[in-house]
Amino acid sequence: MPRVDEVEAHQVSPERATVTFATGARAEVAKGTTVLRAAQQIGQEIVATCGARGRCRSCRVQITDGPAPPATLADHVQLGDDEIRDGYRLACQAEIWNDLSVAVAPIFEETAFQILADTQTLRSAAGLTLDSGIVKRFACVPPSDGETELDSDVDALLRRGDTDVTDIALEALRRLPALVRPAPDGRTPGGVTLALFDRQLLAVEPGDTRGEAYGMAFDIGTTTVVGYLVDLQGGAVIATASGLNPQAAFGGDLISRIAFAQQSAGNVRHLRARILRLLNQQIEETCDDAGVARDRIYKVVAVGNTVMHHLFLGINPASVGQAPYAPTIRRSLRIAASDAGLRLNPSTPVFLLPIVAGFVGADAVAMILSTRLDQRDEPGIAADIGTNGELVLGDGGRLLACSAPAGPALEGAQLSSGMRATRGAIDQVWLDRAVRYHVIGGGAPAGICGSGILDALAALLDAGIVEPSGRLLPAPAARLPEALGGRVTTDPDGLSAFVLVPSRESATGRDIVLTQGDIRQVQLAKAAIRSGITVLQRLTGTPDERVAELLLAGGFGNYLNIRSAIRVGLIPPLPEGRVRYVGNAAGLGAQMALVSETERRRADGLARQVRHISLAAHPGFQDIFAGAMRFG
Repeated sequence: MPRVDEVEAHQVSPERATVTFATGARAEVAKGTTVLRAAQQIGQEIVATCGARGRCRSCRVQITDGPAPPATLADHVQLGDDEIRDGYRLACQAEIWNDLSVAVAPIFEETAFQILADTQTLRSAAGLTLDSGIVKRFACVPPSDGETELDSDVDALLRRGDTDVTDIALEALRRLPALVRPAPDGRTPGGVTLALFDRQLLAVEPGDTRGEAYGMAFDIGTTTVVGYLVDLQGGAVIATASGLNPQAAFGGDLISRIAFAQQSAGNVRHLRARILRLLNQQIEETCDDAGVARDRIYKVVAVGNTVMHHLFLGINPASVGQAPYAPTIRRSLRIAASDAGLRLNPSTPVFLLPIVAGFVGADAVAMILSTRLDQRDEPGIAADIGTNGELVLGDGGRLLACSAPAGPALEGAQLSSGMRATRGAIDQVWLDRAVRYHVIGGGAPAGICGSGILDALAALLDAGIVEPSGRLLPAPAARLPEALGGRVTTDPDGLSAFVLVPSRESATGRDIVLTQGDIRQVQLAKAAIRSGITVLQRLTGTPDERVAELLLAGGFGNYLNIRSAIRVGLIPPLPEGRVRYVGNAAGLGAQMALVSETERRRADGLARQVRHISLAAHPGFQDIFAGAMRFG
């Protein structure tokens, strides 16, 4: 029987309180802990797209029992009076001072994502040679009495397969006896196939499997992840899988994820486990779609920005978020699938392309690889526009690169009616005498994604409703049709807002609006991208008229309207014929490195060739950034 003092020690301390979730999960925490932090401590899922800064609605919860915490300013801005009266709070803002019961509010279901997973360009990539490094040899199993007693099974097989190796995978050795020794019933084994890479014996397989050799390429983005199953012998992409990066629950931008990782080593493991779960799901999905066995995947190449690269490896990315923003490793890396956490043949080599510096990661190297930016005679700029924008200027073999932390605003996050490019999102907007729009998947709109926001801003600039400074006029000019002028209203802060879709026409029963605060968020994001391009141009003496081509890469870059991008000043005012979509350039570069050892080794040289530019340290950057805040 426990002593009295032992019973008292297990009672809740006066300085602690308990929060119980509708799922049955319970957390006892120090008073003053936010509901979000309590949920994270016990693994209760709550999405916090803005990184717990009170700038979005994704972590909304309802207090179902106990006194609701006082509503903060962020609660009022994001939720409104009606939801606050109904007991809703932002989990990142709600502090626990008493025992509470909460229900996590469901976010709008996101389906039919616009994730770029194009596959049609791999075999036509300029100068690409298929030399994956994977070699398969067929060998007849030697008869038991045909070799000297000093021979081993391996020696006999390698000699018959005319193959020399310097390393043998342990798993291959473990499988070997069952493949080369007579069966208990006396049946003689047939031939076997040896799978090799770089003089390492990766696998021994029964029968003749020389026609089966596959690899996986991954583009691990901050927001989205795409996996490609590739036939290494023919160079064809035979299946793809894509999805949202599940780490986004802990912040839509890189800084938020770095901050979460810094809190504890357990958080780093948690973030790594999330991405590995998705990658393994994509391996399974693509193999099932193509009818390919996972043990026929012999090589993997992964690319991503520096933070995604580190988290995939289970490395704390804290150093990337602090000056001088140095990664733990820059060079390319080869590890075994078992160490990488991928459910494949344990010895399958997994390659990570090199990092340039700071936030210019392996995905930027892959983009240079696929666009041949280093081989251009005239200046060209490649821009992967996303949560972390990566910009590269190439001119006669000279390469300069920088990162532009645009944040998730251009992908619809942290905006009043913003959402990802999924079913129900407005992705195109135009004005005539009324507001016209296109909705992904059709039906009533639930919000607006990044490409739609740029279209809306461009249209409002043309209509004179938004000034070049970014000011949304409270009283539109008299020349505007009443259908447009009547859409100007005020947000909860008393600032001007434009109603794109009234509540009666939306899927959520709420107005879909563009507020003055939203415009400022977009200004900051687009100024980061544009100022990065301007700095690269100035350092190389490349005015707009000398830019032969601007290449738009990545999911957001390939869905935006070029005219709208130029109108709002996201990209330089080039003739539209000199701006070109290049698809998922990072994903294509990863595929090229997968099917070609020549290209993979070339990536190492490219990373060393790139001159990294730190925008914050560039003289005059603040003035350039301030100028880039203006629209047009």
